[in-house]
Amino acid sequence: QVQLVESGGGLVQPGGSLRLSCAASGSTLAYHAIGWFRQVPGKEREGVSCINTSDGSTTYADSVKGRFTISRDNANNTYYFQMSSLKPEDTAVYYCAAGSPDYYCSGPPLLSEFRAWGQGTQVTVSS
Repeated sequence: QVQLVESGGGLVQPGGSLRLSCAASGSTLAYHAIGWFRQVPGKEREGVSCINTSDGSTTYADSVKGRFTISRDNANNTYYFQMSSLKPEDTAVYYCAAGSPDYYCSGPPLLSEFRAWGQGTQVTVSS
């Protein structure tokens, strides 16, 4: 089992930046992809970015491409999500998740391929 804990959410003005963190513990060799998802009330959880642990490759949804960056700190089993040029429509609860053992992200992360989830962190973009 892998455990994931997110941190770093908060309130930010439009155009501002935030960095989310996702600390992984437990069976950290049991997955090969970490995804970031977001969800607003009444809508399905949306996959916005993914990093493949085997080669460090990254993927992004069009809605965040060029503004958000996913990265990792291998030494500390921590994953980061740097969000810049934030917009009000980025307001959501953000979750990190570990992919199923054989899953490799070739595009934005697929919700059905992720099993272990963090508790989520609220990001609010508002003036």
